[in-house]
Amino acid sequence: MTQTGRMPPPKSPGFEANLRTIPIDAILPVKQLPVTVTKSQKYGQIAATIREVGLIEPPVVARAAGQDGSFILLDGHVRLHVLKEMGETTVTCLVATDDESFTYNKRISRLATIQEHKMILRAVERGVSEARIAAALNVNIALIRQKRTLLNGICPEAAELLKARHCPINSFRSLRKMKPLRQIQAAELMIAANNYTVPYVEAILAASDATDLVDPAPKKPPAGVTREQAERMKAEMANLQKNIKLIEGTLGPDHLRLVVVGRYVERLLQNDRLARYLDKNHGEILGEFRQIVAGLVQPASTTEARRSETE
Repeated sequence: MTQTGRMPPPKSPGFEANLRTIPIDAILPVKQLPVTVTKSQKYGQIAATIREVGLIEPPVVARAAGQDGSFILLDGHVRLHVLKEMGETTVTCLVATDDESFTYNKRISRLATIQEHKMILRAVERGVSEARIAAALNVNIALIRQKRTLLNGICPEAAELLKARHCPINSFRSLRKMKPLRQIQAAELMIAANNYTVPYVEAILAASDATDLVDPAPKKPPAGVTREQAERMKAEMANLQKNIKLIEGTLGPDHLRLVVVGRYVERLLQNDRLARYLDKNHGEILGEFRQIVAGLVQPASTTEARRSETE
């Protein structure tokens, strides 16, 4: 409600209510795909999915201003290219009410490894064969079987910790060699370090006591690592885990204090007289203050943008 007591006007929807079937020739792309796009893995996966399942996500278009019957392609360049190669002449599209040509895929949350595993299990339970899933994703059937049995030997608590993480499949292979309690500790270490790579999980495995392993037989040190180095790595990993636990206990209060202090410094710097005084007499302190304020609002990470599909 506004200050005058009136309800604000409703926001206009971002898309038209109904999907629209549009001739492909009437859709104008906003960018040129590279010549090598058809050789990429992502292109192969999209093409295989459309062939096996059909078009799941409709391309997004906007009406071209001043060109009746023409549309601007905002999202779905690869999908449209695949349909053209298949000889299709029309495509069902989602029509946006504006022409903001930002990349929609950069706003998508990619499937985590365990989420993908659960989707494959659900598809198999509903009668979809592993061969068809592999064909739709353009991968080897052995990889589908590996993803289907991903959580075999993984305790529910560790799976819950890693359910939203992009953890490589082979990292779970090392986790299976640990007992449930050690799996939970390993998952906590991976999350704390934001490191889910296979070498890191193998390092945790190498640093685990024999009593924490499913098979307590003496382990061979990793290739190129002496027994003394393995023992040192084990001690360092145990020390790291202890330090992480100590930091976890104070992280919340320390972060709160940092935010409060940072906001106070930000308000100080909004005082022009004070800012000029510091600039004239204490330039180094002013620079430190500005770094503190800048650290409060970090720019959005481009990691997900790098993961976005070729479209």
